[in-house]
Amino acid sequence: MNPRPRVRCMYAVTEQPHMEEYAREPCPWRIVDDCGGAFTMGVIGGAIFQSIKGFRNAPSGWRQRFTGSVVAIRQRAPIIAGNFAVWGGMFSTIDCTLVHFRGGKEDPYNSIISGAATGGILAARNGLPAMVGSAIIGGVLLALIEGVGICFTRLSAEQFKPPALVEDPSQLGPPPQGYPS
Repeated sequence: MNPRPRVRCMYAVTEQPHMEEYAREPCPWRIVDDCGGAFTMGVIGGAIFQSIKGFRNAPSGWRQRFTGSVVAIRQRAPIIAGNFAVWGGMFSTIDCTLVHFRGGKEDPYNSIISGAATGGILAARNGLPAMVGSAIIGGVLLALIEGVGICFTRLSAEQFKPPALVEDPSQLGPPPQGYPS
């Protein structure tokens, strides 16, 4: 027996989603999911930027410029995508570790700390000053992202609040005895 009600759609019978289905994946799969998403963003963004760079740096002529774009995409887009995937995987691993050690608590502090730690760890080969700078930049960027997300959530929640009831003083009747008017 299925505890969830089934909803008949125009094309198929589907199950009605519960709220927990909109939550994030559990941690082992979250790491893989975030790593893949970051790789995809890196491929798309890298292809766009490298196509522009290859087009601008190629010799004149449409054929050579198009060839320069394709060559730049083939050479650099996979590297950029790999760098994005490493960043996304490291970030999610640290985030899941923080969730585990904080007793399952998921809040913006995890993301901010994960961004700072990821920036610091990935810059470790460049020395301590680079680690500190990258950690600060990572933490500040994630704090800005989380802050904007919280602001958007609060602003969008405002539209669902019921309007305040304004009482018409003429409908209230006379004030009680002894009440200053």
